Amino acid sequence: MHNNRVLIVYTGGTIGMVQDENGSLHPFALDRIYDAVPQLRSCEYDIDSVTLPSIIDSSDMTPNLWVSIAEIIENNYNDYDGFVVLHGTDTMAYTASALSFMFKNLSKPIVLTGSQLPLGMLRSDGRENIICALEVASTRLATIPEVCIFFENHLYRGNRSTKQSAENFDAFESYNYPSLAKAGINITFKEHLFLPMPTEPLQVRKHFDTRVAILKLFPGIGPEVVNAVLNAPGLQGVVIETYGSGNAPTGEWFINALDAAIRRGIIVLNVTQCKAGAVKMRQYAASCDMDRIGVIGAGDITIEAAITKMMCLLGEYPDNKEHVRVRLSQSLRGEITE
Repeated sequence: MHNNRVLIVYTGGTIGMVQDENGSLHPFALDRIYDAVPQLRSCEYDIDSVTLPSIIDSSDMTPNLWVSIAEIIENNYNDYDGFVVLHGTDTMAYTASALSFMFKNLSKPIVLTGSQLPLGMLRSDGRENIICALEVASTRLATIPEVCIFFENHLYRGNRSTKQSAENFDAFESYNYPSLAKAGINITFKEHLFLPMPTEPLQVRKHFDTRVAILKLFPGIGPEVVNAVLNAPGLQGVVIETYGSGNAPTGEWFINALDAAIRRGIIVLNVTQCKAGAVKMRQYAASCDMDRIGVIGAGDITIEAAITKMMCLLGEYPDNKEHVRVRLSQSLRGEITE
């Protein structure tokens, strides 16, 4: 039996830094990964690696780079059993969400991981994260047909994840969906939680429309702020972060501003500011008017998944806003509980 093969895609981020003799941090050449993580020499799978032409801080991540990552995986899809993407933590949940919507009929694991401390530091969490991410991507015990995030002993569905700490090693959490696996002495997979294995060939969506915005509500928000966002030139869609189960101000000026935007063809998606829980339109009077004018309830989707899903759908169906509206309210890759 041949060894399983895993391809590492290195984008940059804290995990790829090592410390030189002067104490300075700099990116390491990924072909030296066995020097950085010597435990990998005893693994039972083969590892290859590829690096983006320009490695970046994840704060500089863009949809164009999502396409670059996706094309690397697409071009090598038939040659590997799984893929690991090394990525900075700040925008990892956005990238994981975007990739999940880009890959339709995915039948192999794509596992994103990173670290809070560079590999070159003594207490780095990066070594364990890389080892476990590779184990998940390479294993014959369970094939996960999903884009995932592995961090601090937990494997999460990528489009259900969010970064919840800038300081702790358990930097990520999936508030509305259980972890897909947990690493202890063994890695325990929860296969009943996986997306079903597809029967159709892989398709990769590569078009994004970035003419979108996020409008976060707060007590005291006024017409000037709301109208500035809703009247941005070329705007196609807005994710509005509301209170609780999807509630918002009931003032006439606010509803009229949203109504005017929707009549101009702008899609408005309602996402809760709460980390856990879901938007439930019409549960309270404070969301009834939004439902009446056509604001779309997004259930328990994360903000990262909401904005990337909107960009992906608008890019894929630029001339069919009604189709985009319908798809936004549906679960495409397990991002919404139905």
